Amino acid sequence: MGVEHIVETDVMIVGAGLSGIGAAVHLSKQCPSKDYLLIERRQAIGGTWDLFRYPGIRSDSDMHTLGYNFKPWRAEKAIADGPSIWDYVNETADEYQIRDKIQFGHRLVSAAWDTDSARWTLTVESEDKGTVYYRCNFLLMCSGYYSYDQGHQPEFKGREDFSGQWVHPQFWPQDLDYSDKRVVVIGSGATAMTIVPKMAESAAKVTMLQRSPTYVVSRPSVDKLANFLRKVLPASWAYDLVRFRNTFWQQLIYRRTRTQPAMVAETLLGEVEKAIGDVVDVKKHFTPSYNPWDQRLCLVPDDDLFTALRSGRADVVTDTIDRITETGVMTASGDNIEADIIVSATGIELLMLGGAEFSVDCQAVNFADEWTYKGVMCSDIPNMVQTFGYINASWTLRADLTAEWVCRVLNHMDEFGYDQATPRIPELLAKTMEKRFWIDDFSAGYMQRMMPNFPRQGTQMPWLNPQDYRKDKKMFRGSAIADGALIFTRSESESVELKAAS
Repeated sequence: MGVEHIVETDVMIVGAGLSGIGAAVHLSKQCPSKDYLLIERRQAIGGTWDLFRYPGIRSDSDMHTLGYNFKPWRAEKAIADGPSIWDYVNETADEYQIRDKIQFGHRLVSAAWDTDSARWTLTVESEDKGTVYYRCNFLLMCSGYYSYDQGHQPEFKGREDFSGQWVHPQFWPQDLDYSDKRVVVIGSGATAMTIVPKMAESAAKVTMLQRSPTYVVSRPSVDKLANFLRKVLPASWAYDLVRFRNTFWQQLIYRRTRTQPAMVAETLLGEVEKAIGDVVDVKKHFTPSYNPWDQRLCLVPDDDLFTALRSGRADVVTDTIDRITETGVMTASGDNIEADIIVSATGIELLMLGGAEFSVDCQAVNFADEWTYKGVMCSDIPNMVQTFGYINASWTLRADLTAEWVCRVLNHMDEFGYDQATPRIPELLAKTMEKRFWIDDFSAGYMQRMMPNFPRQGTQMPWLNPQDYRKDKKMFRGSAIADGALIFTRSESESVELKAAS
């Protein structure tokens, strides 16, 4: 591998979705002297919002918090559909001239760190060039947390016997015609809650078949206060005010679920009973066995799911699946739900850092053996940050904080002549501190399946992944960069260059 075949850059951003485009903007604004590139495995900007095309796809939080902190959301609807979010991300990329920095159709295969040169060497598979190589000093992973190649698909007995169409939302066929068809949607998560009311608009009947209920909360898709403020205030002021209000309420409600779960559950279920009346047995179909926010709350904008249930065009069945039949689904209770189409909204497969292999000085990295540093770096792995948003609030809130903090780190390194930043946990602390899952208070199946493969968190700062916006703001914005745990050093090659320059 000759040097002439390696593309050099200061910072490499992996992924051109919501997080990656936002990180590029922060980098261009706060570290203007840094050269950077993005690689994106797909042929388009957008990430999740380009991949998923199922009916009704939308945000499950408001766009005043899911949007970037530097770009106001101006559309009337605060709960936005997928195409509108895709437009927002693409508009951001064009507004800040990010698109020309992106190499599309490029998938990161491996990343190898060399301490002597303080560089990551990236092996990348290009759709049109084959294997290509990049080298960077700092690596910012914005590739999400799930596999783009496969969704979670449980084994259902008799699936091969089904004579109709079997669909997974992650790979939705754009020519699927479900008009006047009988549809069974397996699942009770955010995807199922979104698909059911949309398909019910034209399908003959849509049945949501769930193994167990999920907490749901309804809210208007239009934020009247936000739209009013935007008329009387500069857009950025209005946006900041609404963003502050919404994050405040998000965090307040989440904290209440931790301290007063029974009260929150009673409130949520009471709202469902008001919205749905006696059409559906709320206790059976909408009362989970766990506390609110032990798993993600599902959003029902404008009561759309409840409207579909009240109309009779949709219904909900809570039962386990005995087997798939030629004509539909046989439940454990012996009921046969007839279907022309079965939608397996059974979740995603979590994937650490896009499935790429990592090594440090020729030693393979097993992330499960490492400690997380502030939920963004890993012990003993230099110059690499992973962007991972919130499970209890809008993803981009943490993505913005992470990108801001990376810029602080890079500027600190430049100011003092460092080229390496490595989290180091004291040996005694590593031996004595309790190891906890990277996310340890969230019982959703898709998280629990993969947590053993993620870094561990401890019980004291900075070896924590707070998943708390208030704490994270203090941690990322208010704490010193040089905190004694993030160790800054200068490589031999950098020292030689500095001596030569002097």
